Amino acid sequence: MAIPSAKVSEGVRANMTTTASSFSKQDFTKFRDYLERVCGILLGDNKEYLVSSRLRGLMKEKELPSLADLVTAIERDSKLRERVVDAMTTNETLWFRDAHPFKILENRLIPEILKNQKSLDIWCAASSTGQEPYSISMVIEEFKRKNPGKLSGEKIVATDISPTALDAARKAEYDQLALGRGMPDDLLKKYFSQTASGSWQLQTNVKSRVQFRMLNLLHAYSMLGRFDIVFCRNVLIYFSSELKQDILSRIHGVLKPGGYLLLGASESLSGLPDKYEMVQCSPGIIYRKKG
Repeated sequence: MAIPSAKVSEGVRANMTTTASSFSKQDFTKFRDYLERVCGILLGDNKEYLVSSRLRGLMKEKELPSLADLVTAIERDSKLRERVVDAMTTNETLWFRDAHPFKILENRLIPEILKNQKSLDIWCAASSTGQEPYSISMVIEEFKRKNPGKLSGEKIVATDISPTALDAARKAEYDQLALGRGMPDDLLKKYFSQTASGSWQLQTNVKSRVQFRMLNLLHAYSMLGRFDIVFCRNVLIYFSSELKQDILSRIHGVLKPGGYLLLGASESLSGLPDKYEMVQCSPGIIYRKKG
């Protein structure tokens, strides 16, 4: 539970606007260790400004004068913990980010996988507010239109640690600013309809094949099922080297034989030569499961 306002002194209350920008090193270390423990995010020693910018308002709202008080409060209040993790894990997301992974998906991976089966199972491991899994779904929709009868029973499982991001993703309704971040005009006209309020609603046929679930990547994946392709893009950069290796090893465990892993443009798979082989796609690199 948050500290009751009646128990916060007037002196503390007066300093609420400045405390978040003047964290002690000890308090920052305590918060950093807690964040890594609960969700794996590794903050650098010079990231006080990031914590301050993302948590200042919440700390003021809950009248928590220090990061140590915040850690104490979130250990007792699961809703507050969700809000803190939400604030610290909400990052930039775009439609069809980097472009080439989606071209590889449509032109290489889907045709290759469908040589041996008619179904397709994909996991998007950091779905944020839905832009990546819905981009994948639009690629599938485009493929099905061009290749009628070749693909059936497709499924996309999209996971994220943020309940707020997942709620927004499930609504599949975006404003013009969000759609301006990578959405091609032809796909906007084809797969969205404008609402009375001026926002844009994704069509049901694209939306319905995506199943959103809350998942902490530090926890087990086995309940998700088995996948032909895993998109784990632009999230591993926030983890320590040890956690990256652990996550990639466990992703290997849910990939089907010969399945593929796609990472972000700034991410690479170092180590694990017994589990993955690198595949050059020109442009882009993907990884195929060994064994």
